[in-house]
Amino acid sequence: MTATLLSQTGKITRQELQLVPVPHGTSTHQPLSHYEIVEALLETLGFRRIEVVRDEYAISHDGMRMFGVLDLELGITGVRFSIGIRNANDKSMRLAMCIGYRVLVCDNMAFHGDFTPVLAKHSKNFSLVDAVSIGVDRMQRNFEPLAGHIELVRHAPLTDAAAKLIIYEAFVEGSLEVPKHLARAVHQNYFQPRHEEFAARTAWSLSNAFTSAFKELDAVPQFRATAKLGPFLERSLQ
Repeated sequence: MTATLLSQTGKITRQELQLVPVPHGTSTHQPLSHYEIVEALLETLGFRRIEVVRDEYAISHDGMRMFGVLDLELGITGVRFSIGIRNANDKSMRLAMCIGYRVLVCDNMAFHGDFTPVLAKHSKNFSLVDAVSIGVDRMQRNFEPLAGHIELVRHAPLTDAAAKLIIYEAFVEGSLEVPKHLARAVHQNYFQPRHEEFAARTAWSLSNAFTSAFKELDAVPQFRATAKLGPFLERSLQ
């Protein structure tokens, strides 16, 4: 899973979103059905043959705010991108989507991805279909460079000495700013991988060694550590 949804109120299904009432609008504010937003997004993704393999949702106690994550299958072996989505009918935030290889959505307003293709006010003349369609188009244009970077990392060979130096820089020199006790787990994950697909000595295998070790952390620290990993490895591999 590349998307994380954190909620203090618990998670609900897509079908349960249908039961959330939509408040009356005003001359300047147009409330949006949480369910209709999700359905518009799913329909737009379907038109572009992008498969949703997992989705989760949560709402605030009064039903005015909605948060969700969707994992996508794009046909890239071993890699999935995700969408984070949120909406508010109480004017507390705009309708927004964030996209990325790692996505975090939380009902405390944490909302992180690699980029944000949709950020829209609930104005009177707002078109949900147009906003979602434009957002998904932007998303697809950004997938190509992201996927290209991942493919480059997956096929970048590493010597054992180079891998050890990167682990040393991350933990001993503190370049990555993550808990130092994870160093041994990263070393073991890389040099004694549990999965055959990470047996090759590559930058991708080293990245997986780090992210596997980060799973020992709670969700928010794990996401923050993972978000820092990409730029750190990019600098270290230059």
